[in-house]
Formats: sequence, C-alpha cells, structure tokens
Amino acid sequence: MSENHIIFGTGPLGRSTAEALLKMGKTVRMVNRSGKMADTPAGVEILASDAYDVEKNIEITRGATAIYQCAQPHYYEWAEKFPALQRAILAAAIANGARLVVADNLYMYGQFSGSLYEDYPVQPNTKKGRVRAAMSQEVLDAHVDGKVQAVIGRASDFFGPYDGALTAYAMQPAVKGKTINLIGNTNQPHTFTYIKDFGLLLATLGTRNDALGQVWFAPSNPPLTQSEFVRLMEIELRKPVKYRVGGPVMMHILGLFDKEIGESVEMLYEWTAPYIVDTSKAEKAFGLKPTPMPQAIAETLTWCKAQGS
Repeated sequence: MSENHIIFGTGPLGRSTAEALLKMGKTVRMVNRSGKMADTPAGVEILASDAYDVEKNIEITRGATAIYQCAQPHYYEWAEKFPALQRAILAAAIANGARLVVADNLYMYGQFSGSLYEDYPVQPNTKKGRVRAAMSQEVLDAHVDGKVQAVIGRASDFFGPYDGALTAYAMQPAVKGKTINLIGNTNQPHTFTYIKDFGLLLATLGTRNDALGQVWFAPSNPPLTQSEFVRLMEIELRKPVKYRVGGPVMMHILGLFDKEIGESVEMLYEWTAPYIVDTSKAEKAFGLKPTPMPQAIAETLTWCKAQGS
C-alpha cells in the first residue's frame, strides 16, 4: 500500500511538494478551506477543512505517514493567527503519530553577515521574525520531547509557477511588456530559491529518517543581484525589461493602502545588503541540486505566458 502524505495548504509550495511526492509514488491529499484547487495535480485529492480546527485535523490525518505544514494566513495576520494554525496541525501529527514536515523561511535569523547556514544563531529583528522563531522552536521542542517526529525545511525568497509574490510583481509584468517592481538595492547579491526545489526538499524530508529533528535549507543557486536576475529574464524573453525600485519611503506610502506591502517594510533589510544563503547541507546529505537558474527562470516565464493577460 502506498504511503499517505497529507499537505496543508494548496499554494505554490504545497503544489510543488505534492508534485515531488507523486513522482516518488506516494499517495497525496491536500487540504484547504474550499476543497478546490486550480490545475489540481493528477492523482491528488483535495479536502475541504478548517486547519484551525484541531479535532478536524486529527480526523482527516488519521493513518497519514507524513503531514506537511505549507499553510499560512495573510501576511498581515501572522502575529495573530499563524501560531494557532501551526499548533493545530502539530496537534494532529502528535495525535496520529505522523511525521511533521514544516515549511519555513529565514526571518528568524534576522540580519546576518557572511553566509547564512542552518545553525546560525536565531536573532530575529522583526515582528514576523519573532513569530517564526517561536513557531519553529515549538516544533523542535516537541520533537526533542518525543511527542512527534518533526523536521523543518527553510528557503530564501522563492519564485516559480503559481507564486503570487516575487513572480507576480517581478516576472509576470515583464511577460506583458510592463515595468516590473523591485525593492531595496538592485546591486546586492541575493539568494533566490526556485519553488520546485523547495517542494522537492520538503518531499525528501518527509521520506528520510535521517532528516528528522533538524533544519534544512532548500538547494538554491549561487546568489544573483536583482539586476542580474532581470538580465536573465531579458535573455529568455529576448527583449528589454524595465523596472522600478521601491525604497523605504515608497513602501511606507504604498503600505498605507495595501496591508501586504505594509508588512513588507520591516523586511527590506533582506534587499539592501548581501543576503547569501549556504544550502550545501541538504545538497550533500540528499544528493539534491538546484534547478539551474536559466532553466528555472525559463520555466517560470513559460508558465507566466500561459496565464494570458
């Protein structure tokens, strides 16, 4: 009988994780509020449920081999809702003896110098960084206490098909010949992660006993400046790409009208200095390699073109 893997969240990361698990021959079910998903991967069952409901989570994950936490509330609701959401999913993993794979980002490390690695000191300097730090520590503590078998996968800013963040503001407009939006300093090196590489990491973590109890960074290409990223898009699109750059003042102003942008202001430090992530741990341990950047950009732009105007 195929292993049953259940993913909370049907966004770009949940989708990429599902696709990677399907290639491994696993049975995959995904959970969101509506029970619907655009372009559902063939073979995936979508369940409608409220992930904040502990009892419901326990019910729908009964018999699961692994549970993947890829869900999140709106960016501006993190402090109020995110911990409760993850705690409800953690409770289901504990109740059913299922492995828990948590998707995470890098906010808890705060500002750092040199290259960032998994065991770098946790020193959040933002509200969202403190939220993420507390959430991940709760999961790791539960693992150490023997309550659950857990593992955490983290990644830098990602792009790829179905992504509504970096892809939406810095790639989709380029396909349409419009000016794209960048932030901070466009000449600082930055590690970008392709969403499919992040999904493959999570799928790998959900199937490897030697991964448990640790933090792993998603394999990513050597850092690029935003200007270099744009140049790769120009090569693929075979046309110039114009861009505008948002700084702190502009972001603050836009944030008055858009809550998501408003919450992004405190994270600008990631884009004003070098942001270099060392992802060699997972690459060496699991034999994973990042999708070459030109290929990742080409695949993403192809998806963007398929979305139409």
